[in-house]
Amino acid sequence: GGGGPIVRGRVAYCSQVPWIVAGSVRENIVFGSPWDEQWYGAVVRACCLTDDLAGLPAGDATELGERGVNLSGGQKARVALARACYSRPAVALLDDPLSAVDPRVGRDLFSGAIGPGGLLAACGATRLLVTHQRQYLPKCDRVLVLRGGAVAALGPWRQVAELKLPELTAGHGG
Repeated sequence: GGGGPIVRGRVAYCSQVPWIVAGSVRENIVFGSPWDEQWYGAVVRACCLTDDLAGLPAGDATELGERGVNLSGGQKARVALARACYSRPAVALLDDPLSAVDPRVGRDLFSGAIGPGGLLAACGATRLLVTHQRQYLPKCDRVLVLRGGAVAALGPWRQVAELKLPELTAGHGG
């Protein structure tokens, strides 16, 4: 006995500061998983990368890193999210992946990749989303509010919203 929960299957982690390895855009997304062209296309669309890839000199074969093209913060965030999605994880740990993108792209990423109708949910992933953006909370199964490292609230959004916590009011800085 003892210990924490056991996770069976792959865990994908999308850090708050996205990281990119030297290599092509495709290599950064596929990242050692088996190649699946249909799934790759679905991931690129869900992560709002279609236009970005079309604008790169060699599309998804464009080299990134020290000798290659530098992506914007928002592009890096979307490539990192695409990597997490492409791996078809059992659990996806998403540390504020929407903070580097504009609100419209954020909504598209949430609906296409992260939220209940997104790719991660479609492949059965448990999604843990860390965010300061309250607009996504009503679409989450459960909401956990932390205050000073301790649990201030945990439950379905409707229940947590009724508590009227300062962390969840519009003027609160997070």
